[in-house]
Amino acid sequence: MFAEYIAAALERAEYEIIDDPEPYYARVPGLQGVWATGKTFEECRKELISTIEEWIVLGLRMGHTIPSIDGHTISVSLEPVAVVE
Repeated sequence: MFAEYIAAALERAEYEIIDDPEPYYARVPGLQGVWATGKTFEECRKELISTIEEWIVLGLRMGHTIPSIDGHTISVSLEPVAVVE
């Protein structure tokens, strides 16, 4: 569920080169506050993945609804689940 969601977010990512010591910049439209920079494209992409992961975790901890991306969703049940049966 998480891997598919992150992959869908990366497909939506927009990249650009900015005038900065870390010139590669990326953001994911529709995911407020999700952006990253890097000295190389690959470094920027890795940072963006980390940012998406942290954004999901924080959103879930705060009880926010995680928006669907191209049919991919993340939701958490508040119902207790038995660990040992």
